[in-house]
Amino acid sequence: MQRLTKSLRLLPAGTGKSPLQALLLLNGFFPTPSSSYSTSEPVEMSFEVYQGEGQPTQPPLITLHGLFGSKQNWRGISRALVRKVPRKIYTVDARNHGESPHSIVHTSRVMSEDIRLFLEQHQAPKAACLGHSMGGRAMMYFARKYPELVERLIVVDISPISVPRGTEEMKHIFDAMVNLNLSPSLSMSEGRKIAREKLLEATEDETVDFIMLNLRKDPETGAFSWACNASVLRDFLTRFEDYRTNIDQLPPYPGPTTFICGSHSSYMRREHWPEILEMFPEADIHWLDAGHLVHFEQPQEFISIVTEFLK
Repeated sequence: MQRLTKSLRLLPAGTGKSPLQALLLLNGFFPTPSSSYSTSEPVEMSFEVYQGEGQPTQPPLITLHGLFGSKQNWRGISRALVRKVPRKIYTVDARNHGESPHSIVHTSRVMSEDIRLFLEQHQAPKAACLGHSMGGRAMMYFARKYPELVERLIVVDISPISVPRGTEEMKHIFDAMVNLNLSPSLSMSEGRKIAREKLLEATEDETVDFIMLNLRKDPETGAFSWACNASVLRDFLTRFEDYRTNIDQLPPYPGPTTFICGSHSSYMRREHWPEILEMFPEADIHWLDAGHLVHFEQPQEFISIVTEFLK
């Protein structure tokens, strides 16, 4: 098995910055609203590709992580899957996350266009699409807007109907991230300790540990930053609640679909299933003994379900 890595970035246009400043903006070293430079045009997402020993005989699989996540969250799952299915697997960083470009726009619609551009650039006529949480909503939108590009769809622990968290709680998290002020003289461990304490004032422990994976420290300047574009994500929180209105304007996706959800998670409600079948008439659903991070908590069962579905 081989893994190839490539990071693609868009240079900011019309920012009025020097080349050095533009590069710093690209890498998120000015964690203020002014660091968000790109438009609603699709961005070239950073990605990793996994491939088994043989030549792929089926369309590739593209995986898209959830809020605060990155392509690295799917390394273990991808390495296991390429041993079982004859597909190339791409894990991508969503815009405003990981190593992908930051943008002033963050909606399922524009993330859907990012996926469309990705397929075009990789000359893939269609792909199997897998998305978790925020990524699941983007993939559902993509499948309903471009069904001819989606061979099959896997949605992990997210509903197209509603989400359990209110925007007010999420705003407290993002406020803590945006307002964090760490001295460059602090070590990474010292900065992490302070950042974690601030985030714990806004949310519970489990979420904090996941968010902390985004903290970065520049080795040359010592400056701390977040890999995700916290200020823009905060500004687009209310759009998360508008998702149902927007996706209902699109026709149902007629292709094979499976939902994999945690029985202890509140991101999918069983009573919504009849409505979801109207949107995805060929869908089935699997309930695993897990919370929201189904693929972390039950990796073997998750891999088994995905493998069977992809074959």
